[in-house]
Amino acid sequence: MRASRLVNLLLLLQTRGGLTATELARELEVSVRTIHRDVEALSAAGVPIYADRGPHGGIRLVDGYRTRLTGMTADEAEALFLSGIPGPAAELGLGTVVAAARLKVLAALPTELRSRASRLVERFHLDAAGWFQTNEPVPHLALLAQSVWDARLARIEYERGDGAVVRVIAPLGLVLKGGVWYLVATAEDQIRTYRVSRVLGTVVLDERAPRPQDFDLAAYWTESSAAFERDIPRVTIEVRLPQARLERLADVVGPATVHGAERLVDPDPEWTRLRFAMNWPDEVPGHLLSMGSSLEILAPAEIRERVVATARRIVERYEREDPGIGRAGPQGVGAVTELEGRGDAAEPPAAS
Repeated sequence: MRASRLVNLLLLLQTRGGLTATELARELEVSVRTIHRDVEALSAAGVPIYADRGPHGGIRLVDGYRTRLTGMTADEAEALFLSGIPGPAAELGLGTVVAAARLKVLAALPTELRSRASRLVERFHLDAAGWFQTNEPVPHLALLAQSVWDARLARIEYERGDGAVVRVIAPLGLVLKGGVWYLVATAEDQIRTYRVSRVLGTVVLDERAPRPQDFDLAAYWTESSAAFERDIPRVTIEVRLPQARLERLADVVGPATVHGAERLVDPDPEWTRLRFAMNWPDEVPGHLLSMGSSLEILAPAEIRERVVATARRIVERYEREDPGIGRAGPQGVGAVTELEGRGDAAEPPAAS
């Protein structure tokens, strides 16, 4: 442990120049007193290290000195592939390993390349999760990662829609997709995919986990993802809305869906008529309702009817609480359906 810290101390000074004892202590997560002891030990070992006193002082290496102790451990080499996504690396318990690996790489680079690498880190950042998505709690991810890397069986308790089940699995790999972790494993002679946030308990077993000789995690994930997307239930929707509301529709159904939608002719030049497919028909009415009255659903009839029925239930609920609500129009709820039928551009403030 101390030997590793001494190497990291040397590499910090080599890559960044002079640092104060306080800065080194913060980087290495030790006390200032420990840093002073480490500096004395390095000096006694013949390393040309010295301390400058004063307001601009610090601990430095003699100009031109470069350590060649830049060999990477196996763990650091594996972790380096995750160095662009420090959040997921930390979830796997590799945060400090990634930091050490990046430091060693920087120290081994020539001065010019080191400067370019530093600028790259300063100017580019990868955030794997989508907007408005909170990170799912994955308390068992580190244990599952240990099971994957050690090729050992694991017993997991997994939450399904109909309750929790216990499975003994042979882990094959972990996948990060859109900020969500998935575990690919063999269970009951079948390759299955588990959402890590639904794992309620994990015990890593001593028994070695068999791995199919020809298994390729990336190829499996690509194929299974394509099959999943291909088999998702879909419904084709035809709608009309004002041109000015296209951006809002893109927020609701996705920019790619709006961009790839079929454009149809609408009698009103200020309105746009679109035909596009949406996944999971049961969820479509709720999504489209968020457009308020600025969107009119033309087809299919069952989706239109479900939207109207939902809007009617909403008004009825508020009328029970306050009989005055919904009576501004000619016939209460009828006014809402009439508004939708006209395709009126009016909308509630909350939809903006």
